[in-house]
Amino acid sequence: MKTVGKIALGFVLALMTLNAFAQNARLRSANRAFDEYSYADAVRGYEEFLRVDKKSDPVERKEALEKLAYSYRRLQDTRNAERVYGQLVESFADSDSRNYLYYAQALASNGKHRESQKMYGKYADLQSSDLRGRKFAVTYMDMNRFYKDSAMYRVEYLPVNSRQADFSPMYFKGGLVFVSSRAESGIIKRVFNWNQTPFLDLYFTPDTSALKGVRDTYVNSAGTLGGASASNGNTGTLAEATPTPDLPMPVTKAEKFSRTLNTKYHEGPATFFKDYTKVVFTRNNYNGGKSKKSNDGINKLKLYIADQKGKDWGGVKELPFNSDDYSTGHPALSPDDTKLYFVSDMPGGFGGTDVYVVEYNNGQWGTPVNLGKEINTEGNEMFPFIDAGGNLYFASDGHEGMGGLDIFYAELKEGIAYKGVKNLGAPINSEKDDFGLISDKELGTGYFSSNRSKGVSDDNIYRFTRTCRPLEILVLDAKTNTPIEGADVRIVKNGSNQDMQQTGIDGATKICLEAQTDYDFKAIKEGYATNNVRFSTMTQSANPQMSVSIYLNKSENTILRGTVKREVNQSPQEGVKVTLKDQKTGAERTVVTGPDGGYEFEVDPSRNYDLRAEGDELATNEQTINKNKKTKKKIVESDLSMYGTGDVFTLDNIYYDLDKFFIRPEAAKELDKVVGLMKKYPTMQIELRSFTDSRASDVYNLRLSERRARAAFDYLVRKGITPSRLVARGYGESELVNDCVDGANCEDAEHRLNRRTEFKILSVKGGVGEALTGK
Repeated sequence: MKTVGKIALGFVLALMTLNAFAQNARLRSANRAFDEYSYADAVRGYEEFLRVDKKSDPVERKEALEKLAYSYRRLQDTRNAERVYGQLVESFADSDSRNYLYYAQALASNGKHRESQKMYGKYADLQSSDLRGRKFAVTYMDMNRFYKDSAMYRVEYLPVNSRQADFSPMYFKGGLVFVSSRAESGIIKRVFNWNQTPFLDLYFTPDTSALKGVRDTYVNSAGTLGGASASNGNTGTLAEATPTPDLPMPVTKAEKFSRTLNTKYHEGPATFFKDYTKVVFTRNNYNGGKSKKSNDGINKLKLYIADQKGKDWGGVKELPFNSDDYSTGHPALSPDDTKLYFVSDMPGGFGGTDVYVVEYNNGQWGTPVNLGKEINTEGNEMFPFIDAGGNLYFASDGHEGMGGLDIFYAELKEGIAYKGVKNLGAPINSEKDDFGLISDKELGTGYFSSNRSKGVSDDNIYRFTRTCRPLEILVLDAKTNTPIEGADVRIVKNGSNQDMQQTGIDGATKICLEAQTDYDFKAIKEGYATNNVRFSTMTQSANPQMSVSIYLNKSENTILRGTVKREVNQSPQEGVKVTLKDQKTGAERTVVTGPDGGYEFEVDPSRNYDLRAEGDELATNEQTINKNKKTKKKIVESDLSMYGTGDVFTLDNIYYDLDKFFIRPEAAKELDKVVGLMKKYPTMQIELRSFTDSRASDVYNLRLSERRARAAFDYLVRKGITPSRLVARGYGESELVNDCVDGANCEDAEHRLNRRTEFKILSVKGGVGEALTGK
């Protein structure tokens, strides 16, 4: 990737200790360009020196090779970097260990993973404390892992790209804001000294639906789910995206995003608050017409925030944790706008650039926190993005990848990547730099940036879309081999129930397979014994299976099924462990509910069973399933209701006479239900919450509600509930359920609705059951 978006942020140039012998004019000129970070000029100077002065002093030749290779590395010219690093380590075996690392990275970026593996091994021997050497040496023994999803996604080059760099898209009002070094005006534009390309600005294309990709840019030549071959480890090929006579390259016009935000320096990746009224963006250390440099003379990157002012943006301000001496950039906001993720090379990190997070509350910024070693490595982590589910995508060259920057995914729980990080693999990742991904919650469609060689020029923006690799599931009568219509097929994925499908007249249903997934397909039909078949996409095959068959035998057994629901709103409860235990043999069977909350078991109608449902922060519900041998029902329905921590219930008919706090007779009946619930779940703790209407003063209503809550509390205690399991609290008129505020003209029946009592579950543990007959 040839853009400052990656090379400027976190730029740390550790000049190698060199022997200070006299240098000729060519070498001095090249070194001067190198010291000024003019790598394009430095390349020309070093190449000329090495070509002309072939008999130069070995120390000078080593210096020229080191700096020439490093310059190609900074220019992202991996082929020439590979060539020069190869010459360097061959001629000077005692070369600095970093040169072996850089050589290994260049080889990987050029698709030479076997050769790269050897160099990573060499680097691991020289630098045992850097885990990258060992990890990549092991990873490159088998590249198949990166191609398991290759048949699942279609990648398209987008016509919004220019002949210059285009990268880091971000959603904005149905369109995309992205970074580009294009020169749309046609006039002479200032260029960045580093690589002689124009400075970066923010651009906007208003309608993503108008972005018609020119073609797939990844073709799985083997046509398999894995997209890999045991012979060479990679049968996926990148197809050219260059124009052809029958498919001209379309162009979608993009406009500058803002006249006020774009300046004569770099403007980089941006992120927007969910209402699109604020933007946080990356820019060189330049604001108000003034630029600043660090102590080492570098104009670092900083984060800025701006507000929408009519049709443009204004009020540009620096974020308080910026510094003149390190860079901050690549912002990404959480879905609720309370956290900002960004990248920095500030002191105290794990490697070159790390991902940080900072809280944002009521216009105030907190203190940045490093995301830790689960995310950050000795290398560079960049370009974070948080999806609608609060999960993190980022680019890294320190985690095991295909080459260059790869895109990774981490599911966050309380800010921790508790399941580690996952490489997204081909075709989203390639041997080159892949970064700046944005996506929907399910990684079904989105956009990313890449400098893969099949684009037009430099960095380009691509769209990815998940495609379907179908699998047909046939349910057949085991004796007659005829299709069974109307059979339920439960999809179990990695041990958890998913959706339920039903076979058609042909006895078939279809699903879209996901890679690296273990499936269990369970067929259920009244009058038949249940049966299942397992299927896995964890392994690869050159001849992928396109269908599976499940054969069912006639049976007198009963199907026990039901739905696990959250009692508070009657919605299906996912993630509940449902266990069926045979009372006679003690044998147990278990399922975990999916999004539909459903479960199914085949049972012997002549036996009794215990049914138990349990989950995190849920009260365990147990029932007895009695035998139904006499009625011989083929299907027994048994729904399970779950009470969970935090649930709030309004007690029907717990209303009070005006200015009174005594329990009315109809209220006593309702409270008796709470008594029954508390006895069923003997470790449950609840809060009794009482409210008043708006008549009388706030202070009076607060005290009255406290008395009412206490009255309910005392009633439960008299019924045998331990006081330590109860909390009574009055809320006065603070939470009215209608518009009967002070001064409103409301009927007494309307006011009565506000004089109510609720109970909130503070904690749940265990529980005992009730009998449910199958008659």
